[in-house]
Amino acid sequence: MLLWIVLPVIVKQCSAQVTVVNSSACGCFLTNGSTPTYYSDRIFFDFRQLSQFSGVPDLLKGTSETTKAVASSDYFSSTEWTDVWSLQRWSNKIGKADELRGDASYLMLNTLNNVYIEKNDGGNSPSDTFLTMRTSRQKTFQSVAEFQSTEANYKYLSIRMLSRTIGSPGACTAMFTYRDTRDGSNVQEADIEMLTSGPKDRIQYTNQPSYNDNETFSEATRNGTMPNGSLFSDWIVHRLDWTPGRSVWYVDGQETANIEFQTPHDASRVHFNTWSNGGSWTGKMLVGGEAFMQIQWIEMVYNTTTEGVMSDKERRWAPGGVLSERATTGDHCQVVCSIDESDTAGEIALLWDSAAAHTFAHRGHWRWVTLALPIWSLVIVLLVM
Repeated sequence: MLLWIVLPVIVKQCSAQVTVVNSSACGCFLTNGSTPTYYSDRIFFDFRQLSQFSGVPDLLKGTSETTKAVASSDYFSSTEWTDVWSLQRWSNKIGKADELRGDASYLMLNTLNNVYIEKNDGGNSPSDTFLTMRTSRQKTFQSVAEFQSTEANYKYLSIRMLSRTIGSPGACTAMFTYRDTRDGSNVQEADIEMLTSGPKDRIQYTNQPSYNDNETFSEATRNGTMPNGSLFSDWIVHRLDWTPGRSVWYVDGQETANIEFQTPHDASRVHFNTWSNGGSWTGKMLVGGEAFMQIQWIEMVYNTTTEGVMSDKERRWAPGGVLSERATTGDHCQVVCSIDESDTAGEIALLWDSAAAHTFAHRGHWRWVTLALPIWSLVIVLLVM
């Protein structure tokens, strides 16, 4: 059985020039924010320069062709993608009957056709391309989009995406962790949800479940207001920190919600989706309506456990290169890095190297740091200030 230990440690934050390093030089990663935490691995998916894969697929009008659609480009069949993510095809239909899950008003079909690389139309995006997740209302059904991690062994993480949500009312776009279970009351999920029927400056943050057959749990959810007048239709960095004691959410680096109640505690998958089922949560989209979540990049630092579906695959980061797995034999984490200290997406900053000077490259003051590491790989680094 894998044991975890959470340990508060005082460190001194010192002003220092950021030193950019390659991920292969890092032994672990330390996040900033209200609950700084150590993680052993990192992935970075960059969708900003993929014009060779760009193209918007036509909408599919029939249920059969929607369900059977193939990937929109070769990018989604590449090992860079399939080693980490899996496009989804499931529907909200129950069994062979016409019954639908929950309070859905119409059939909802996930299709590979709704996830694609789109070329920038010359708007305010600095990127050449981005990944688009589309949902569209047809006469008899709603076509939707979802992809999830191939592995279910993520146990604590900090995940960020630079994205925007646009389009017709009646859709929900989301980034979340999810522990699969047959019993809805045992669901474990930490999520970010944006509703196109609601105010564009509000985001729903939840440690699921937020209700059962008898009651709702108000302490499980927050309806957060985005800071500085920003809207979810703008290009925004959304961040979820799932730590052992709480889930914390950020918008462009500013904390917007913090929930301790029923924080997920078991290994989970990571999901992204754009959907509508005509139910009470999303509302109904008008026939012909469309909504989109568009993503420039995804970055995640994380820990894993043997409780989930483990494999010996190398961790990859797109569009090229391999992020090797960290040694998990109890070796000391001598080189501590950060994905927060550089203003450039995808860059990694060196915080300290215990084989050299112990310098924490951050703005100077003392703070508590939470270590969330497997007990067999935990090391306490004494900083020499």
